[in-house]
Amino acid sequence: MRDIERLAFQHAPDATLVLAERVILRASFRVEAVFGWTPRELEGQSIRLLYPGQTDYELIGDRARRAMGATQVYRDERFMRRKDGQVVWMEGHGTALERDDPQRLAIWTYRPLETGGAGAGPLTPTEKRIARYLVNGFTSKEIALAVGSSPRTVEVHRANMIRKMGVRNSFELVSRLLAAG
Repeated sequence: MRDIERLAFQHAPDATLVLAERVILRASFRVEAVFGWTPRELEGQSIRLLYPGQTDYELIGDRARRAMGATQVYRDERFMRRKDGQVVWMEGHGTALERDDPQRLAIWTYRPLETGGAGAGPLTPTEKRIARYLVNGFTSKEIALAVGSSPRTVEVHRANMIRKMGVRNSFELVSRLLAAG
């Protein structure tokens, strides 16, 4: 039975990681196709290696830790970084083996999203890019830094998205974007 379990993990259809304190203990074979690193290259590394920046690592990690303490399986969409430096939009699922200490030992799966993020209807490509950060809890300043614009420009895009999506505020916008995804 152990051989079957090992084979199931190694050949899982999504990139699968076993983490302890945000350090990769084990990686499935699929991580090479998804992230570009071999399992051996990732094992022993901080998961930080797969995030585009420190802010992403901290904010998404904090949000996931809180959610995994409250729910059995956490799901989100976020930017992740491949070995070649390419930043791709991914769907992530995580579960903590100990809900009172979610980072102690966790299982994560990642799948690239071919569509480039949430189905945001009439939004422009720039608005869709900003929307991806919004749903991950980034502030306008953080988004501006990530996309190379000013916080004011981000606010203008946010206002346009609120108008286009027919919602009243940023909270409703994020709720609508998450529902669309």
